[in-house]
Amino acid sequence: MISLTTLIIIVTVAISLLAFSNAEVFQKSLMNPFMVFKKNQYWRFVTSGFIHGSYIHLGFNMFTFYFFGRVVEQVFMQLYGGMGAVLFILFYLSAIVISDLPVAWKKKDQLNYNSLGASGAVSAMVFASILYFPLNDICLYGILCLPGFILGTIYIVYSYYQGRNISDNINHEAHLYGAIYGAVFAIAMYPASAKGFIDQVSTYSIF
Repeated sequence: MISLTTLIIIVTVAISLLAFSNAEVFQKSLMNPFMVFKKNQYWRFVTSGFIHGSYIHLGFNMFTFYFFGRVVEQVFMQLYGGMGAVLFILFYLSAIVISDLPVAWKKKDQLNYNSLGASGAVSAMVFASILYFPLNDICLYGILCLPGFILGTIYIVYSYYQGRNISDNINHEAHLYGAIYGAVFAIAMYPASAKGFIDQVSTYSIF
């Protein structure tokens, strides 16, 4: 049976490919805060998470989501059975919206500001996975491997500072808010994971 993670990837790839070749679909799917708040086009909060700026952007997000999404999906299914599937989809879709909302509100009067991509939702999945399994190694480019909680801390600091730098035109704040939301949602689904995270991290030794 196909996993929900794989199903979301298939849908995202299909919509992204359509948007690559259809300018109208692309434009109407962008998260444009002005159109959202001034024209009441609230669907953009969700549709923007299913389109991407390039094949590399799409591939990186879906590659990351494949590995971390499956972990979170399995945890939800173990905790809640069939209801876990509903909660997993709710988590993913809400993460798209929540990760974009703070920046969207700040940019609501800027007609030319747009954002797109599943990065916020993917960040939420990564950090939910880290919260459940903080000592699992995450490898960068197959070379540098660090425990999830260490890499997560670096990621948070990086996103915070880059979020204040618009020179690269990437919405790093969506990564940051998605990561925070992912950790909060993970704890809400399994409150004992907070203590488990602390217990595991406190016993970690670099040597």
